[in-house]
Amino acid sequence: MEDPTITQMRTPGSPARPGTDAPPYRRFLRAGGGATYEGARHPLRRLAVAVLTVALTGTACVAQDGKAPQTPSKPSAVAPDVTRPPTPGLAAYYSQKPAWTDCKDGFQCAKIDVPLDYAKPEGERIQISTIRLPASGDRAGSILINPGGPGGSGIAYGRAARSVLTAGVRARYDVVGFDPRGVGESSPVRCLSTSRLDAYLSLDSTPDSQAEITALEEGSRRFASGCQGQSARLLPHVGTENAARDVDILRAALGDPGLTYLGKSYGTFLGAVYAQLFPDRVRALVLDGAVDPSLSPVELNQTQAEGFEVAMRAFLEDCFTDETCPFQSRDVDSALAELTALLDRTDQEPLRNSSGDGRAVTESWAALGVITPLYDKRSWPALREALTAAFKGDGSTLLLLADLLLDRRRDGTYSNQTEVNMAINCIDNHFPRTVAAYATAAERAAIASPRFGASVMWSSLPCAFWPTDATPPPDRLTAKGAPPILVVGTERDPATPYEWSEALAGELSSGVLLGFDGDGHTAYLTGSGCVDKIVDAYLLELKVPEDGKRCPRIA
Repeated sequence: MEDPTITQMRTPGSPARPGTDAPPYRRFLRAGGGATYEGARHPLRRLAVAVLTVALTGTACVAQDGKAPQTPSKPSAVAPDVTRPPTPGLAAYYSQKPAWTDCKDGFQCAKIDVPLDYAKPEGERIQISTIRLPASGDRAGSILINPGGPGGSGIAYGRAARSVLTAGVRARYDVVGFDPRGVGESSPVRCLSTSRLDAYLSLDSTPDSQAEITALEEGSRRFASGCQGQSARLLPHVGTENAARDVDILRAALGDPGLTYLGKSYGTFLGAVYAQLFPDRVRALVLDGAVDPSLSPVELNQTQAEGFEVAMRAFLEDCFTDETCPFQSRDVDSALAELTALLDRTDQEPLRNSSGDGRAVTESWAALGVITPLYDKRSWPALREALTAAFKGDGSTLLLLADLLLDRRRDGTYSNQTEVNMAINCIDNHFPRTVAAYATAAERAAIASPRFGASVMWSSLPCAFWPTDATPPPDRLTAKGAPPILVVGTERDPATPYEWSEALAGELSSGVLLGFDGDGHTAYLTGSGCVDKIVDAYLLELKVPEDGKRCPRIA
């Protein structure tokens, strides 16, 4: 969540700050943050992996006409020349070899060079930070992984490799995580000081007066101006298309003739753009929790907000079965009204914060705290606990949950996730350029999603004042000529609605859809043995499931 609003999927600041989870959570545990959360079985500990895959999503405005029917067939052969560059000027980048060094716990780290501007490969270079866990058995190659965001730390995700992929895949493939350009350890975008970022995220995300709209506008202008002041040279070049070109250089540096890849949430968009640019260099792509490239950013915002409403309803149905459920009603609509009333009260008077850091738990922070555990059904007990305290006036646990998603550390500092999330979204998409357009869109979104719609929509407001013109990826992502690409969708995914996976699978010429009748964000390694088995067979044996296959709900 970037601007005063919550956090949003792939837009710069929306109710679900997708893309980072583990780093802040692990730091919280190491810092001792609160005895009640130290237990290994506590739901907040489990939330770490869930938030790690939380990544907001990506978009690209595309029409969906003209896809020819295609029956998935055996993957075609990939280009045999591992280091063949797309243009002669990139030859030096494609021929480099990573200098791997030990970086603890069995991992190795290295940096690779990429051009800041692909139109000027002889110009300034930047470095992409990578981490790998070597294959434990008979090595077949590398698998690149991306947790989403945009802005999620691929280095942190790589550190979680043993939880991200099954032992069978890890036996055959080196697991390689990387921070995309502008993220974390790869020439990070920076915009605001800690105190300014705290202030920005505390702005009223559901403005109901001209004064509050003006405050949002001023805060959004400061955000955009801060990015220009601190990161002007990077801003034009952090878009997804450039990140996909970096991925191909990394693939060549690893010595793989074709890319094997697992991308979640926004990582599906990165993978689809890669396939569009380099269809003959695809070996196997798993795109889990997909983004719909046919929607405009405003449409994505509203659809995502509606997804959170669906997930909230599913949470409430489950909550009613537990004696600790804090809602007075046992009817979903009535309980939603109780939640709305709680957020409305918080809009007028912040909840208590016993953490001692001085922040007021405003509606923006509280709403983000509500959204965070929706990403993983196993973390719903944490939401019950947080809401129990909130109904009593204490917002400390909601604030903790929001911090996990925003990657706000125990010392009060942030990773650059929020800043680069905004930067990538504003470059990748043509957002509205007037405050009035956001106000109108927020009104419509609030009708479709009363709890989250307005805040999700307003969260993109800094893009109205962005100092760099948008340079979206290709209008159509068909990846014509690529072998079968596996798109996985969860039917009640709160952040990337199932219809987005259907749309991406339909857009890709060789897209194959795998559905999961489940809850939470993404499907692979979130509890469904059916999904895990199919994904592993695809990654290891290039075995393609029937298009439209559906894995059953977990009992």
